[in-house]
Amino acid sequence: MNTSSSFSVTTCSTFAVQSDVCVVGNGVIGKVTALGFAQAGLNVTLLSPAAAPSRDASALTQGWDARVYALNHVAHALLSSLKAWDALDAARVATVDEMVVQGDGGEHSGVLGFDAYGAQVGALAWIVEDRNLNAALDTALKFAPRVRSVQGRATALCSNGDAAAITLENGGTLRAALVVGADGGQSWVRNQCDIGIDYRSYGQRGVVTNFECDKLHHGVAYQWFTATEGIVALLPLPGQRVSLVWSAPEALAETLMRESPAQIAVRLQAFCGEQLGLLRPVQPEEVKAFPLALIRPHAIVAPRVALVGDAAHVVHPLAGHGMNLGFADVAVLLEAIATREAHRDCGDARVLARYARGRKEDTLLMQFATDSLARLFATELAPVRMVLNAGLNLIDRIPVIKRYLISHALGSK
Repeated sequence: MNTSSSFSVTTCSTFAVQSDVCVVGNGVIGKVTALGFAQAGLNVTLLSPAAAPSRDASALTQGWDARVYALNHVAHALLSSLKAWDALDAARVATVDEMVVQGDGGEHSGVLGFDAYGAQVGALAWIVEDRNLNAALDTALKFAPRVRSVQGRATALCSNGDAAAITLENGGTLRAALVVGADGGQSWVRNQCDIGIDYRSYGQRGVVTNFECDKLHHGVAYQWFTATEGIVALLPLPGQRVSLVWSAPEALAETLMRESPAQIAVRLQAFCGEQLGLLRPVQPEEVKAFPLALIRPHAIVAPRVALVGDAAHVVHPLAGHGMNLGFADVAVLLEAIATREAHRDCGDARVLARYARGRKEDTLLMQFATDSLARLFATELAPVRMVLNAGLNLIDRIPVIKRYLISHALGSK
């Protein structure tokens, strides 16, 4: 394997790179994976698309990012161990101290609440902007001597008993004992491995934007389940600001994207009433939308290949744990490789099988929970909605069930 070298970007027309691990994907999970393996003493190649847009600290001053993540304790611990958490702009990170989930049954609406005090933790989650998180990871990568970044378009992936090889459009070749697919829901790596998927669209889009509020949010995250308007979540941002994540049916999503943020704010008042006071769009205004679907790959490993993040699973965002599943993937993969027998390399089939087993239960549980809740709360049948609202109230009154739900939300077992 190649010797350690400082973080650099390779774009030359013809080259061959040899490393222990090749990570495909330059998003959050890809960067975290590269950093984790480098910290473990392995040489890493990080393959990203050509001419990937750069992110720097100055971008954080250009308003508040509409795309945010609710990171749990697994994500926090992993980022801290990689020295990336301290690289975040802390002034732009908000803690979630309480969560309130509400149905839409009028005076009979079910309500379920969680709080950090009851969970005996300092925070239930941390709200971090995508831009802030990527900037912190980019900073950490600059100090990762074992990571080499390569920009280019991959055209082929093959593996044999000893290694995997990725061929690039420009003629370059990347060889590694292990290829990690961290390239999203439409994963090229997954497709190259002929791993089939079960796919189902929710007929919804996630509409995201930010608002200022007249009243303090006190670190409370709100979520409303409705039959006709989807699932609405308002997450706390630093100061008197909140981030909207609206899982809206397609027709409503089209309408929301045509409306101004001020008009969306008026719609939100019907849900939050006077809890947050008057809502006003954060300047500069930014509204984004992305399609929502359930993607279940038939496997998350193949010869010399492991999938992580959205390449390994895509779930409904109602619980805010899609990104957290990815962080847990990375943590378990790193553990499987760190504890492997001395005679096994990091792409050994038995090592990858342990990773797959280690992620099976957690992933299936999150897929089942988010899919079931999304489908159940989308029903307009009054008897079903009465049962669901009653269920929320019942769970709220049973401490043992609440503790179980909180433990999974935090990422603990």
